Amino acid sequence: ALEYAVAQLMIFALIPNRYKLEHMKLIHILHCTGFISIDCGLRNSSSYNDSTTGLRFDPDSGFVEGGVRRRMSQEFMADATNEQQKSLRSFPRGSRNCYTLPSTIGKKYLLRAMFTYGNYDGLNKTGDGSLFLFGLHIGVNFWDTVNLTNWNPSVTKWKEVLTIAPSNSISICLINFGSGIPFISSLELRPLQDTMYPFVNTSVSINLYGRNRFGNVPNVLTRYPTDKYDRFWVTRILPYPWIMLNTTNIVESLPGNDFFNVPSAIMQTAWSKESNYSGFSISESRRNEDLTNQQLLPVFHFAEINGSNPDRRFNIYSAGELLFSDFSPSRFQVDSVHQNGRFLHNPNASFSLNKTHNSTLPPLINAQEVYILVRMDNLTTDSEDVNYMKEIKKHYNLTRKNWNGDPCSPREYSWEGLTCDYSKSNQNPRIVSV
Repeated sequence: ALEYAVAQLMIFALIPNRYKLEHMKLIHILHCTGFISIDCGLRNSSSYNDSTTGLRFDPDSGFVEGGVRRRMSQEFMADATNEQQKSLRSFPRGSRNCYTLPSTIGKKYLLRAMFTYGNYDGLNKTGDGSLFLFGLHIGVNFWDTVNLTNWNPSVTKWKEVLTIAPSNSISICLINFGSGIPFISSLELRPLQDTMYPFVNTSVSINLYGRNRFGNVPNVLTRYPTDKYDRFWVTRILPYPWIMLNTTNIVESLPGNDFFNVPSAIMQTAWSKESNYSGFSISESRRNEDLTNQQLLPVFHFAEINGSNPDRRFNIYSAGELLFSDFSPSRFQVDSVHQNGRFLHNPNASFSLNKTHNSTLPPLINAQEVYILVRMDNLTTDSEDVNYMKEIKKHYNLTRKNWNGDPCSPREYSWEGLTCDYSKSNQNPRIVSV
């Protein structure tokens, strides 16, 4: 009956031109630049180029329903480092509100969401001592929690996930936990090479915990155009007895080791210690982040950039567990080391590098990435049923506050007024009545 009703609607109703234009605009953005960059809550209907990266940002009106456009408080405007921080979209209504971005089915993407509170509502929610947090879903699966409790209102928090598009669109949903109104400042979608991050698949996505470069460089953050995939690399610098190594030589990937495509500029600097030290530890701590029940996947990036021909060999440990033994980095070539997608329990995100007995120099490290496992276990609603519901919603201009995201999944956020069939656990839910 549902299929028949939609067929009749399609016969007698023409899709308004504005929907066709919006669709063409999205396809143009995706295929001409490869990047989608959205300034959430932007009041101006025109796109603009970011002053730092030159990347084009578009308003979010074609990607989301509902929500309220807001601006950060005037007192924090001077602290904003880019235009995206100044505007945001908040979602005071509904338990789930979703953005939908065009994608290519089966394609691997980096998706980044950014949040700058800026006391936009004048309530000082990040500094009044009360709990302020909300959730994120990637499609129908839990991605992460945005915890802004006791957070500097002018500082941006960002979340990244590496995932595979399940269809011709990717949904990013903000979930209201009842501990503060969800909001978002910007969304960025970046396509990756299919060979990159080989442990990401249709059932496993990875949530960024930290991505660092080590060495003495002037910029706190390195991104596009240095990294053509627009990954964020945060610079870490430490005082003596740490020593900073650098080179002007090109550092290339080893043949067949193109799983991470780390830019040469990132690998041209490194950390080490004075020769009388046997090793060092590195840890990654994030405010308002708890790793107690998380599974981590570390990726270490090494290149020997010492101008001489040093004898440098070391062991790599995760929370005391030996991961790699007697490792020696290649001269001016990238060695990216990981355990083939094995996730670890390491609640302090602490790793140790200790030189072997026959090594003359202590370890070095150029860059590191740490990811958290995101399970993609929930099944989406049958795609034909989803398309039928979209057409009904569009034709009747339905704006129910909870008709956002997937109609049936997750079950606790299913659309009001639908009856879904979940009886076949290994198959997509079906809509059986409206």
